[in-house]
Amino acid sequence: MHDIIRAAEAACQAQFQKIDEVAEYRSNAVLAAFSKHRVSDSYFAGTTGYGYDDLGRDKLEAIYADVFGTEDALVRLQFVNGTHAIGCAMFAGLRTGDTLLSVSGHPYDTLQSVVGLNDKYPGSFRDFGINYRMLELKDGKPDLHAIHTAVCEDTTIKTVFLQRSRGYTTRAALTLDDIRAVADCVKSVRDDICVLVDNCYGEFVEREEPTMCGADLMAGSLIKNPGGGLAAGGGYVAGKAKYVEAAAMRMTVPGIGRECGGTYGQNRLLYQGFFFAPHTTAQALKTAVFCASLLSQLGYQVSPSVSEARHDLIQTVALGDPELVKKFCRGVQAGAPVDSFVTPEPYAMPGYDCDVIMAAGAFIQGSSIELSADAPMREPYLVYLQGGLTYESGKAGIIKAVEYMKK
Repeated sequence: MHDIIRAAEAACQAQFQKIDEVAEYRSNAVLAAFSKHRVSDSYFAGTTGYGYDDLGRDKLEAIYADVFGTEDALVRLQFVNGTHAIGCAMFAGLRTGDTLLSVSGHPYDTLQSVVGLNDKYPGSFRDFGINYRMLELKDGKPDLHAIHTAVCEDTTIKTVFLQRSRGYTTRAALTLDDIRAVADCVKSVRDDICVLVDNCYGEFVEREEPTMCGADLMAGSLIKNPGGGLAAGGGYVAGKAKYVEAAAMRMTVPGIGRECGGTYGQNRLLYQGFFFAPHTTAQALKTAVFCASLLSQLGYQVSPSVSEARHDLIQTVALGDPELVKKFCRGVQAGAPVDSFVTPEPYAMPGYDCDVIMAAGAFIQGSSIELSADAPMREPYLVYLQGGLTYESGKAGIIKAVEYMKK
């Protein structure tokens, strides 16, 4: 096994170099934004109650906007997760009678209730008279002809939505070129359509973000890439100012919007986490590349492969057997710094249509910039791995997962 591990790591070196180059480039951009906005210790003081006049919060939002190349950004602990932030962004460009067109298939499981595919919960598109349409990908890419036809024929379409990462599907993550092509296609017909990207797992993976490639708005979670492993919670929305403002009104209530929202002593961690984010994202990417290399050498089908370009953090391994899925996740859990003694079991989670097994021995509950593995317990029995605060600990977790599989 030792020789296989050495061979697997040797096969990663070319990708590791590319990952480090991106991390250096993006780290310099973050550092420049901190310098431009004169970040000082005074920004780290938090607010309580209503959170009015929180200078540190407001300056951090300006830094996010600069780094992501946008007019404005909303970075708030009040977002309970990425789904919440993306859901608010979905409503930002829509009114009664309007339509959201998803062009990357149906959105991630937890967002399907937002767009009204699951009528079990109140407050979805249906309750506001908003319509939802979906176009499947064609050969793994957005179907530009179908998109062009749809926005030409349906004048109610006011938001076009893309999910950058694969979610619980077998498709590859969308590339920035894919996103740029969709934005160009949509804007060639009508400039009043909001192109919205679910950017979860994608921040800092490449030299650019979707909002630098034609997207009007994007959203994600702070306990993924941009939180750098230090943010205790929250999410962000970044893009054109009018859409960010509308998302803020959905986050709280109309008339309050972004004016309220205390930071409760968390500003320093939010700043520090964003400063670390390019490096931490690189560590997670290296962990994913090593996983692809080792598991492929052991005969399993992986996506992306060790040599493929990366567009998000997620690594899939096709195990084809529910028992192997359980063993893999239990190995990842056993290799975690927190709750290593816990045995993950599949269970019913809100927003999912089948039992899901999740391994995450994380310092921040639910953090998927920390090493984690999860899988819906359904065919084809793929396990989805993401995160790793350090490559060294991520590598150890992958090796532990393989050891459990061999038991």
